[in-house]
Amino acid sequence: MLKAADKPVIKISTENVDLIYRVGDNGRLYQSYLGKRLNHATDIAHLPQGSEAYLTHGMEDYFEPAIHIVHNDGNPSTLLKYVSHTRNQVSPGVDEVVITMQDDKYPVTVKLHYVAYQKENLIKTFTEISHREKKPVQLHKYASSMLHLNRANYFLTEFSGDWASEAHVKEQPLEFGKKTIDTKLGARANMFCSPFFQLALDGKSEENQGEVLVGTLGWTGNFSFVFEVDNKNELRVISGINPYASEYSLKPNEIFRTPDFYFTYSFKGKGQASRNFHDWARKYQVKDGNQTRMTLLNNWEATYFDFDEAKLVKLMDDAVELGVDMFLLDDGWFANKYPRSGDHQGLGDWDETADKLPHGIGYLTEAAKKKSIKFGIWIEPEMSNTKSELFEKHPDWILKIDNRPLSTGRGKTQVVLDLTNPKVQDFVFGVVDNLMTNYPEISYMKWDDNCSLLDYGSSYLPKNKQSHLYIEYNRGLQKVLQRIRAKYPELVMQLCAGGGARVNYGLLPYFDEFWTSDDTDALQRIYMQWGVSGFFPAIAMASHVSADKNHQTGRRIPLKFRFDVAMSGRLGMEIQPKDMNDVDKAFAKRAIAAYKDIRPVVQFGDLYRLVSPYDNKGVSSLMYVTSEKNKAVFYAYKISHFINMVIPKVCMNGLDPSKNYRLVDLTPVDSSKPCDLNGKIISGKILMEEGIALKSLLKSEYSSLALQLQAVD
Repeated sequence: MLKAADKPVIKISTENVDLIYRVGDNGRLYQSYLGKRLNHATDIAHLPQGSEAYLTHGMEDYFEPAIHIVHNDGNPSTLLKYVSHTRNQVSPGVDEVVITMQDDKYPVTVKLHYVAYQKENLIKTFTEISHREKKPVQLHKYASSMLHLNRANYFLTEFSGDWASEAHVKEQPLEFGKKTIDTKLGARANMFCSPFFQLALDGKSEENQGEVLVGTLGWTGNFSFVFEVDNKNELRVISGINPYASEYSLKPNEIFRTPDFYFTYSFKGKGQASRNFHDWARKYQVKDGNQTRMTLLNNWEATYFDFDEAKLVKLMDDAVELGVDMFLLDDGWFANKYPRSGDHQGLGDWDETADKLPHGIGYLTEAAKKKSIKFGIWIEPEMSNTKSELFEKHPDWILKIDNRPLSTGRGKTQVVLDLTNPKVQDFVFGVVDNLMTNYPEISYMKWDDNCSLLDYGSSYLPKNKQSHLYIEYNRGLQKVLQRIRAKYPELVMQLCAGGGARVNYGLLPYFDEFWTSDDTDALQRIYMQWGVSGFFPAIAMASHVSADKNHQTGRRIPLKFRFDVAMSGRLGMEIQPKDMNDVDKAFAKRAIAAYKDIRPVVQFGDLYRLVSPYDNKGVSSLMYVTSEKNKAVFYAYKISHFINMVIPKVCMNGLDPSKNYRLVDLTPVDSSKPCDLNGKIISGKILMEEGIALKSLLKSEYSSLALQLQAVD
């Protein structure tokens, strides 16, 4: 362990990146460098001292701090000096550096943790704050990370939208002053602003070239990213929990651990940054990221709340006929005093509705077992309706504010349970535990969350700790999920929150996948999935085929196009067989079989985004390539349609230029008439340098192409 007197240089390194800290003559810690890995140790001597690593409030700095503490005597300042650092190997290829700093006047300790994933070129950082003052200190700011950059210019890409229109890509230059991306929704971080960003340096972001820093916070609660350019054109990036309405009273010897902030630094554009995140996520962060995901049929668009056992069993037969792996029973199966006939009642009462399911869930799981298909079920355990037995019995379990009318969400009656309360945590765990105990054949749960934290008040938290609500709610949620995973490690779970409002790496260790959006319109999904793919791998991105006339947009899109879009993620079915003719059923069956064949390539392959839908070229294209470069899957979509429009050729990427590849049309509308490229053998060099002309392949409105590439001798 090195001490302050040694004035050490501290390197956090991956295969391609160095993050370097130095201790100044004043004993304080400075970030000296962030960039391409240095080849020679002697280079470090020529680096500038840099900027203070974890800036504090109340001293001489003029700009946004990373930490703000008020001490027992009312002093609002902190001055941190380096004490020591340690380095250890977490696992092969994963190293951790912990830098310990202390205030020079008060018994306050701050530990900066950096975990470097060597091969994936990704760094995880978080902060631990503790003290030994006599009484609690007040934490006003507590960042997970502060990074410093000094370049000619900066371009920030943010991802924003709304329900059913998530993660739209918007890029803007950063000039002097602050740009903040944050959320105040409490438990649905990704509803309006996504908790991830891309930061291009010295020029606008590009897919395959240029330097870009890509970051995301592992937290489903309120988050904040602050980007501040100062008078020297230097940029600081501060990431962590949003301190809004979240002053935290930290008791002596208690450790406040911030959420993890993850970032990668790419020298080959956004594409390489995405692949870094995907490789890391599948190996370290997404539950069972090395296992293929099931295809499924959801009953929602077939029945909504109106179903019985006979209807559901018939849908299972349809699912078997189509060849999917699982049948999912969505909302509407529970409650008796207030039967779940719509979204306005019954939520919180998790007993099967007797007149819909007189023989219970067990009858359905047994039916699925006989048909050799998996069975899944929808739950929303953090919520209740005001018209429910749960609300009548436990009004103190609801988040609400004294002396104010109760705020409600979906159906004008939905409220949020108080997960700061251990009894509520037990109840929420019990929703899953009771279902799995009674019906162990359940193999999948869709965990939904259709309401934000509307009322800032907890009956459980003391009056002087109400400002802990946003933090303690999410800590309570994690405690519940940890219990579920400890007892049911094999249960597959989908992370859903009114669609994509909870897409983040803080929860994905507990979930196998996420519901990208409630909007299944294939055209709009191209844009949303493009944004999300910058950070999350296809194996976690649920993408479903919806009805001919989309129930959100009213748009009519050909079945092939809808399948080709959904097959670029984890394929599922919302469209219902009763609404399909024999020709469409036959096509769907072929497409599902084709997807199962390419599933390992899509779910584990390297993603190459070829033509962005945001480039206004009338088409969008992407592909997946195995690490061995012996197999690939290519997609192209016509997203606008005009007479005599110019359609660009598309150059593939990620292939081996020395290999030849046989092309196979995966989803021809007529199986006897595949596209002109079907069966052709073309070298990787030609496919990447000359590309393929799409004009003759994408002729009509909403035309699309899905090709399988197989290396041949």
